[in-house]
Amino acid sequence: MKKVIAEISARHLHISQKDLAKLFGASYKLKPIKDLSQPGEFASSAMVDLIGPKNKMAKVRIVGPVRPKTQVELSATDARYLGINPVFRVSGDTSGTPGGLVVKGPKAKINLTSGVIVALRHLHLPTDQAKAWGLKTGDIVRAVVRGPRSLVFDGIVVRVGNYQTRIHLDTDEGNAAGLLSCSKIDLDI
Repeated sequence: MKKVIAEISARHLHISQKDLAKLFGASYKLKPIKDLSQPGEFASSAMVDLIGPKNKMAKVRIVGPVRPKTQVELSATDARYLGINPVFRVSGDTSGTPGGLVVKGPKAKINLTSGVIVALRHLHLPTDQAKAWGLKTGDIVRAVVRGPRSLVFDGIVVRVGNYQTRIHLDTDEGNAAGLLSCSKIDLDI
């Protein structure tokens, strides 16, 4: 088993340039407030409200940089609270995903017709480490959390590229295992 840092990913939004301009104004640029562990990714100062069929969530953070398509990543609990049936996908795979949310920014609102997902748990690996461990993008691994709320996470999707080695779990998964962000867990490959 190999020790890997697990990060807990809270609800957030990835946004297209077109939608960013609608919500914040044509000249608005995302302003980083904190770099994230993956190269080039950052928490921005920009936040929006998500309005679902049942409830609303205020101040949901936008993660930069801008993306080709707008995507909302929620936990299953968040999705149910908002009134959306959760769809589990690898981040970035929005084909056939539901919308059903209104995104409200300071200048306008947009109605999402797709792009609302619960991100599948995944393992980011740099290319050299993936090669050393005999893994490639799309492989499935598992991890073991030890302690008072021990748990085995199966079905972790491997993503290989210009990454830092991290397992990403959502808040439901982290809470189920009693994890704090940046806890080390055992990767079973």
